This record gives sequence, structure tokens and C-alpha cells, in this order.
Amino acid sequence: MADPRSRVPPPYGTEAYDLGALNDDQQQRLYQFKINTRIANEYYLRNHPEVELLLGEFMRSVLLERPDNIREFASTYYTDARLPEKIQMMVKERAREMDQC
Repeated sequence: MADPRSRVPPPYGTEAYDLGALNDDQQQRLYQFKINTRIANEYYLRNHPEVELLLGEFMRSVLLERPDNIREFASTYYTDARLPEKIQMMVKERAREMDQC
């Protein structure tokens, strides 16, 4: 069976696949590690909705305000003393919406 990676270009900005770098066992273990990592990440994000809200609200603010200095904007956004309360309120609101469904 041909390696499926040989038919797919490598991700943007990376070097070509080195198809001989890993033996079959190593490749299978890497594949399983990636699956387990994705499952663990999904579990974490489902149990911490504030992460999605933090990132989503930040992106929304960036796109609305279109700051010239994104680093300064991010610094100000994430150090705002009101942010934890704002996110907590959004988490509660989302939970109420889910309860109504």
C-alpha cells in the first residue's frame, strides 16, 4: 500500500515529506499519538468553554477595530481587569442558552 502522504503536498511552509524517516511502527505510534492528542484537546476545550470565548471575542474585537499595532492591542485586551468578569458572564449566558435547548 502506498503512503498517502506521497500523494499530498506537505503543509505550507514545510519541507517535503521524508517518507523514510520513520519505520512502520514509529509511523503508527505517531499517528496514534496525534489521534490521542486531538481527542484530549477536544475534551479539554469542551470542558473549558471560556477558551473559545476568549479567543473568539478577541478575534471579533480585532476584526471590528482593525488595530495598527496588533501586539499592543492584544496586550491591552488580555490585561483588561474586566475581562475575567466579561468572559464569566458569557459562559453563564451560553450555559443558559444550552439549558433552553
